[in-house]
Amino acid sequence: MPIRLVLAEDSDFVREGVALLIDTQPDLELVAVCRDFDELSTAVERTEPAVVLTDVRMPPTFTDEGVRAARWLREQRPEVGVVLFTHYADPEYAIGLFEAGSERRGYLLKERVGDIEELSEAIRRVAAGGTVVDPRIVEVLVSARRRSKGEGLELLTPREQEVLAELAKGRTNAAISESLVLSQGAVEKHISSIFAKLGLAEQDKVHRRVRAVLMYLGQDG
Repeated sequence: MPIRLVLAEDSDFVREGVALLIDTQPDLELVAVCRDFDELSTAVERTEPAVVLTDVRMPPTFTDEGVRAARWLREQRPEVGVVLFTHYADPEYAIGLFEAGSERRGYLLKERVGDIEELSEAIRRVAAGGTVVDPRIVEVLVSARRRSKGEGLELLTPREQEVLAELAKGRTNAAISESLVLSQGAVEKHISSIFAKLGLAEQDKVHRRVRAVLMYLGQDG
């Protein structure tokens, strides 16, 4: 069964381009296209999508409509995933998106939206309950965290920092092993050390990974 998708974007050019890309994916079904916050909320109620792909800045205020839509959906339709896509690598938008939890949430920069494989994989991952964070957003959030707090991540070794950055990209242990040229056993040891240094007690493994990433992004989990 295809993943039902609502697209919200005020730019005609971007909206039509993204719609054409989505149409090439047999497992994605675009059920509504919107231009502003009000159209988006109406479309969600009418079509019951699995995922909303939305710009951050749209009418009527061109400020944070996408983030507000994500918050509204978290309260009213928690089963609906949200992928924000924007030109802005802004830590405030990212924190606003993830502050109520990272499950079924993604943040991509528009420069990556032209890559249909990356876009479609982000949609699939969010639809399945996962999290997607653009690597540049990770860099911006970490820089903001260091400027504002200047603490916490200093406990991690450079290699542990690299492993945690890979976790923040949503990669599995096997993918981290390949990316950093480490054995999977070494990756597991680094992750265990990260959990210990960040004070994440034994509990569900997936939950601890999410909490570690949220802490890495400057939140308290």
